Amino acid sequence: MLTEQQKSDVRRYAGYPLLADQRADDSRDFAYGWVLPGVMQTLAHRLDNLRPEEERTLIDVYLTNLAQLEADVSGARENLDTDAAAVWTHNKNEVRDRLALFDQWRWRMVDFVGIPAGPMLRRVSGVSINRA
Repeated sequence: MLTEQQKSDVRRYAGYPLLADQRADDSRDFAYGWVLPGVMQTLAHRLDNLRPEEERTLIDVYLTNLAQLEADVSGARENLDTDAAAVWTHNKNEVRDRLALFDQWRWRMVDFVGIPAGPMLRRVSGVSINRA
């Protein structure tokens, strides 16, 4: 069974807002104004009822890699002040490229879980992200 932190990470990576003191489940969906009605209910139901092999895939393939990709984006800040050093030359598109890769994996996770992307993923990624 996924931990509450893992469920929160899935929602965040999928582009959905935080739950705060609300609970989306089979009988209520607080996010009616944010997303299509029922999406948060469907997501909560799926996360609470994963088959063991689906849970392992979600954790090992998606959550683990997404956490690393997200850290890589913020880690790119260490290279922002250097354009070239000895034979090393900074990739001026590093942050953009890392964000694109991160967002591709977010889209892959959303497709795996079988829900539409949330408003924050759609707004960030738009149609420019190659979902292949």
